[in-house]
Amino acid sequence: MTELPEFHELTLPNGFSYKQPTGLFINNKFVPSIKKETIDTIDPSNGEKICSVYAASEEDVDVAVKAAKDAFKTTWRHTSGSDRGRLLVKLSELCERDTDKLAAIEAIDSGKPFEQNAKGDIGELYNVLRYYGGWADKVHGQTIPVDDNKLAYTVHEPYGVCGQIIPWNYPLCMLSWKIGPALAAGNTIVLKSAEQTPLSALYLCNLVVEAGFPAGVVNIISGLGPVAGSALSTHPLVSKIAFTGSTAVGQIIQKAASSNMKAVTLETGGKSPLVIFEDANLEQAVKWAAFGIFFNSGQVCTSNSRVLIQEPIYMKFIEKLKECIDSDYKQGLPFGDDTVMVGPQVSKQQQDRILKYIEIGKKEGAKVFTGGYKVTDDEVLAKGYFVKPTIFYDVTPEMTIFKEEIFGPVVSCIPFKTEEEAIELANDTLYGLAAALFSKDITRAHKVARELEAGMVWINSSNDSDFRVPFGGVKMSGIGRELGEYGLTNYTQTKAYHVNLGLKL
Repeated sequence: MTELPEFHELTLPNGFSYKQPTGLFINNKFVPSIKKETIDTIDPSNGEKICSVYAASEEDVDVAVKAAKDAFKTTWRHTSGSDRGRLLVKLSELCERDTDKLAAIEAIDSGKPFEQNAKGDIGELYNVLRYYGGWADKVHGQTIPVDDNKLAYTVHEPYGVCGQIIPWNYPLCMLSWKIGPALAAGNTIVLKSAEQTPLSALYLCNLVVEAGFPAGVVNIISGLGPVAGSALSTHPLVSKIAFTGSTAVGQIIQKAASSNMKAVTLETGGKSPLVIFEDANLEQAVKWAAFGIFFNSGQVCTSNSRVLIQEPIYMKFIEKLKECIDSDYKQGLPFGDDTVMVGPQVSKQQQDRILKYIEIGKKEGAKVFTGGYKVTDDEVLAKGYFVKPTIFYDVTPEMTIFKEEIFGPVVSCIPFKTEEEAIELANDTLYGLAAALFSKDITRAHKVARELEAGMVWINSSNDSDFRVPFGGVKMSGIGRELGEYGLTNYTQTKAYHVNLGLKL
């Protein structure tokens, strides 16, 4: 049992100093966990401890959920949509004001390059909050014509307390995707951050208070999945659970949520194909393919980790993809060099996982065109969790690296002959989160896109998502959609009203 100071005085590599909260954020206050258990946060660029924060126990989750339930009943459900919207917009403005601070915390905690990655994430954060602030007073039902003696209408009501669990690859982006629509729709929340990356979410809690949110509306806790995540998924006062993370954990959460028939939204794993037809704009296809797998160190659920290339341009594409890595995807530390595009993996565990898959790929006969190892030739980078961007070629559908999600800077290249073969290979997966294709033939592009089993398809681009467009998958990639107007539907339930206008039965 360890007593932590209320705040850690931290100075980041870019010179930014601040007071890092360590507590659980419940009822607009930072409080220690009941059992005083803690989590150490590690800088993935050097393997050194940043600080410790409190980890929520089942008892802490219960306190947070009851605070959210009380706030929903007494305050938030009676707050107008216009007022909810104003608070979300105010929070958005504060996040925009503190862009560099939030980005610096995100960079040290997750390893994202500060300039090329983390700052963009903060732009997504405040844009999503502002977007849903605009929706808050536009959540409404409809009247339904029946006959002259009856008035029928619907109202979209909030669930109440929503439990939300976010991953480590996009801590603040995923936070905004969750709290934005939930709060706009009138719910209160208890959000659990990923144990690897709790710091930026805790700092943002200060902005929640500054924006003026009533106590108990937003509760954010750090904690371990099997403890805090499990308690949130089974709590009887939680009416809705939303999760982003691995498919295996998503299955556990779905089962746990059945304890009181919670509504469930899941965004889970992916093994997204990128299909390159021989008539594609090769230069553009290469650039998008590289972006789609090596940005954020390959730690993206929609990353195009399987690139299917028509045979006439197969080796030419692979050669150009390596050239693109060498010229545009510099690997380095999050701070100090604004041209760095690829940072470390988020943890030693994640680095080891990726390296294990690379070795499996080699043993099963896949050929390494470039990369395929952890960085050891640079004295500074060798201290962190860096994996060299890797291209496998001559991969076959039976191979493990073709089938399983690696979640790192590793791409498998597979040749195909015909359009039909490309579709078959693309759909040969348990997942169905995203897919992409490149072709100058717009008729073929739309035809093939329709055949791809995915919740999202990019034509002549990859991974350029937008917060106004729904995001989500099919098959083992999840249930429901986030972002855009569709994202609001996850956080309301429809109530029907029947009004008898007649005088008798």
